[in-house]
Amino acid sequence: MAEIINREKISCRNLHTFNMDEYADQDGRIAPETWEFGFGHAFKKFFIANIDPALRPPDKQVHLLSDESLPDYDKIIADLGGADITYVGPGWTGHIAFVDPDAPEFAASSLEEWKTFGTRICTLSPLTIAQNSLHGCFGASGDLTAVPPKAATIGPAQVLNAKHRIATHAISVGGSKTHSWQRLTTRLCLHGPVTPLVPESVLQTTRTDVWVSESAAANIEVRWDLGY
Repeated sequence: MAEIINREKISCRNLHTFNMDEYADQDGRIAPETWEFGFGHAFKKFFIANIDPALRPPDKQVHLLSDESLPDYDKIIADLGGADITYVGPGWTGHIAFVDPDAPEFAASSLEEWKTFGTRICTLSPLTIAQNSLHGCFGASGDLTAVPPKAATIGPAQVLNAKHRIATHAISVGGSKTHSWQRLTTRLCLHGPVTPLVPESVLQTTRTDVWVSESAAANIEVRWDLGY
């Protein structure tokens, strides 16, 4: 994306970006921008810093979740007129950002109540921790202790209140074709019941463009050639 911006000389000087989530420790303290495994650090290092200085947005317009920004995060988005677009992609639990189905902080008595929840600190699902332990930054070896147990995340309200949404179902690790966990999750999100138990399923109720990779769309079938 940065290469396209630079090549086409697209000015991002008026752009405001809001990261959807960030890791937090067991006490709910949000990872600082300096933490090299954090999303905010990666976003600035691998995207913003690669945009030509004359084109990139001012640093004050690159909004990250932090202990300081968390209380006003929703208000800042709303005061700017709401998000023009939100980019999402489900994890193993079908989560939106880090809104997991078993997070007690997002427990609701109904789907309608759940849809109103905003940004907060939440507890990560064991499935999310297991999935993220396979990412390269955490060693890609199943080390559950390397992944923080909590996160700061926007809520369903921020996703649903955006003017538009794009969902991508294409996660793999190192180009692997065996990321079968998302093959099932994709079907639950896009064709299953709309329920907080599969958070991204709520996008069935509103305009969303969905991109599904061939690997995620592949048939779910017995593969004895792969064995146990």
